[in-house]
Amino acid sequence: MTQHAPQIRHATDQDIPVLRELFEAGVYEGQVHINDTGADIEQLTEAYFSEAAQGCFWVAATGTEIAGMIGVQRLDDSVAEMRRLRVRPQFRRQGIASALLEHAIRFCRERDYLKVVLDVRVERQPAIQLFEKFGFYLSRVREQDGRRTLDFFVDLYSDPRGE
Repeated sequence: MTQHAPQIRHATDQDIPVLRELFEAGVYEGQVHINDTGADIEQLTEAYFSEAAQGCFWVAATGTEIAGMIGVQRLDDSVAEMRRLRVRPQFRRQGIASALLEHAIRFCRERDYLKVVLDVRVERQPAIQLFEKFGFYLSRVREQDGRRTLDFFVDLYSDPRGE
């Protein structure tokens, strides 16, 4: 864990340059699909905070610096998708991704989503281990442009931890 727990707060339009930087780092590291433009980051309100989106987007801040981010978007009345989980390299392995993921799952429970889905590149082994630690199950493996992507889900109504 970090010496000081990160403050998790709603992202704002003022955060967009840093969110874009985190997104671009994911592109550089090969964590993002080739056709993903990150347009949702530029349109935070419409993509996450609008009535239609029924989601949210958060940042984890340590002091004055944004260390990470995560978003949740509604797919249908009972299913949400977690997106854009990223942590800056200098803040990794300090519990920030876990704090963001826990916060996002709590949000989904409070909004009565029954299922949460996400996808991750096969190369992101630490992220895969984190998702499995939080009870996500592998549902399928997809191949696109020669890259393998894993689809995960967790059923919130049958969480074995009873949370």
